[in-house]
Amino acid sequence: MATTATAHQTKWWSGGKSPFNMEYGKLMMWYFLMSDAFTFGAFLISYGSIRFSQNFWPDPNVVFNAFPGAGHANLPLAFVSVMTFILIISSVTMVLAVHAGHKGDKQGVIKWLAWTIVGGLAFLGCQAWEWHHLITGEHAVLVDGQIDIIGQTTGGNPWGDLVSHDAALAALQKTPHETLISLAHQSNHALTHEQLAAMTDQQLIKEIKLDELHIREKGPIAFGGYFYGITGFHGFHVFSGVIINIVMLLMTKKNVFQNRGHYLMIEKAGLYWHFVDLVWVFVFLCFYLI
Repeated sequence: MATTATAHQTKWWSGGKSPFNMEYGKLMMWYFLMSDAFTFGAFLISYGSIRFSQNFWPDPNVVFNAFPGAGHANLPLAFVSVMTFILIISSVTMVLAVHAGHKGDKQGVIKWLAWTIVGGLAFLGCQAWEWHHLITGEHAVLVDGQIDIIGQTTGGNPWGDLVSHDAALAALQKTPHETLISLAHQSNHALTHEQLAAMTDQQLIKEIKLDELHIREKGPIAFGGYFYGITGFHGFHVFSGVIINIVMLLMTKKNVFQNRGHYLMIEKAGLYWHFVDLVWVFVFLCFYLI
């Protein structure tokens, strides 16, 4: 059963006419979001200037093609689509929380805020998995005439141009024994590490299926720095939004807003959450689609 808050007139502004006919706290939130939009805009413009000044840039369909539990299945952009869907749904639940606050429905605010928090935590969990998968991934890369195995970090990018079969075969002749063992294991999981370690370099090379490894050159280093920097900055905003919503949830449960006679703080938190969702649209466009 909805609990109706007692409505009363509150003087939000003193010392002249209120600009934009808006409550002071909401106006300050808009100012903050505007400045934050400039920050994200600067980051994305900087990324775009570097992205389009390069002759080669990693293909998002190749970089972001993994899905939890799907093994080596090639599912381009499937996982990030799930992340985006989660964030959009959390924005819907935030709208419902604000709407419940307008009606003075305490239980409705609690329910929809809780679901918004769950959505935010789910998004952060997905982003953590994506980062872990990229950083710890094992990709065969041609480095200084030999094959090395690296993941996507701020200092290394395994998503360069594909290496020809002949060049890859020549590089294998100069590749260290331990790296050959790892490459052979990627090609043939039936053989144990001990069995592979007992083989000679030439035997290991015969076990390696070059066509399946897709050996590449190192790609632009800037990709990792921009990707982790910008998506991490956005993730920090999502984390901050989750903390804010948790605080709003606790205040709602303690009847803080009920005693004030309004739920304007929920609306301000909602503005921040919708901003975070909107920024993700541009991050998604720049990194995952273009």
